[in-house]
Amino acid sequence: MSRKTISQKFADFVNTLSYAQLTGDQIYKLKTFFLDWLGSAYAGQSHQPVQIILDLINGLGGNPQSTIIPNHTKTSSLWAALANGAASHMVEMDDLHRESILHPAAAIMPAVFAIAQREHVSGQNLLVAIAAGYEVGIRVAMGAGPAHYRYWHTTGTCGTFGAAAGASKILGLNKIEFAWALGSAGTQASGLWEFLEENGMSKQLHPGKAAFNGLLSALLAKKGFTGAKKILEGEKGFFKATSRDFNEKKCVENLGSQFMFERNSLKFYASCGHTHSAIEAAIQATGSARFGIDDIERVNVSIYQAAIDLLGNVEPKTPFGAKFNLPFCVATAIKFGHANPDDFNESRLRDPDILNLMSRVFVRNDDELSRHYPRKWPARVEITTNSGNRVNGEVDYPKGDPENPLTETELVEKFSSLTQGLIAPAKANTIIDRVMNLEILSDVGQLLEFTV
Repeated sequence: MSRKTISQKFADFVNTLSYAQLTGDQIYKLKTFFLDWLGSAYAGQSHQPVQIILDLINGLGGNPQSTIIPNHTKTSSLWAALANGAASHMVEMDDLHRESILHPAAAIMPAVFAIAQREHVSGQNLLVAIAAGYEVGIRVAMGAGPAHYRYWHTTGTCGTFGAAAGASKILGLNKIEFAWALGSAGTQASGLWEFLEENGMSKQLHPGKAAFNGLLSALLAKKGFTGAKKILEGEKGFFKATSRDFNEKKCVENLGSQFMFERNSLKFYASCGHTHSAIEAAIQATGSARFGIDDIERVNVSIYQAAIDLLGNVEPKTPFGAKFNLPFCVATAIKFGHANPDDFNESRLRDPDILNLMSRVFVRNDDELSRHYPRKWPARVEITTNSGNRVNGEVDYPKGDPENPLTETELVEKFSSLTQGLIAPAKANTIIDRVMNLEILSDVGQLLEFTV
């Protein structure tokens, strides 16, 4: 008997996964991930990259199967997946899984929710599909290894596998069809980091296309469209083509008995996740300090090398680019004590205090911190004043990490803040209630429906 491929092992896992296998804590976490994703999807609606995508989709038309969350219109499930994936990654508040260096929700939720709406499945079935999608996407990204992330945006690449897996669970694909779906997902998986150097809009395209391509792969497999069963580990497969430190075992180690999605983070700061520990360390350092911006001589930021590799050449030419510039984020944290969505705007790019302070922020690699990556994304901040006094901040797990999680109150406040002015407070409260009781909803097609 031939050995099972990774895709076939994933198929075994997803095919047998049921709601009854999930613990109460796992179900609760999945609901918080879904609510967190919805907030980010609503928040992206007014931004230019999302508006361009919405305008394109509106011109193409589509059967009214699934909701485009930003404008609450209906279109085909594929177009909805594309739009919602792009929108939910726009304000940099969507979730993050550290060890896999993946934003699971933006790539996986849009595909799963779009097809779940079309198929009118129950809330319990939606939760199981989310669990399946997260687990496959996260494990593929862990298997791909940190070297993959140097050139490839993991959310666009590995997220495609998770989207296909979650959509396949909703569609009830058998084990052969599931492996085909992953094969088609892998051959479409893409997303390069070059856009970040040039302040391009492609970051939103990555999760949108991951969701679209993953869902497309599942729909095609359902109709008998075949795909490579060794798409991950094959000689011309995903791992060998995109990484030099991949580890196939991480895909299937303890599969079914250990759920990697439980270590997911929900963002507290509206910037790239690689800036969060430095932001919080800067806030920590200035928490009880008695000095002003002009009193600061130097700010030393020690961080892991992977953060420098990704962010080191990003210029804060736009509000979005500022979210990936460590000196800007640290200066913002020192001056304002937070890094909220409203902190990244055109006027802040010209703020003399921020610009002046940025020139005094020095970022360096710390080998000890680098050794902990990606299990930890730590940072140390030391602020020296003109008088020679020093204050320090050290953060291993910023707010929102599983070791330092958001409370339910903080999660609800985040959702309310992200949707403020975009949907009526009464509707926001209804959505919160429905999501946090998702397991009793008989038809997820009703989740975003409201009587006038």
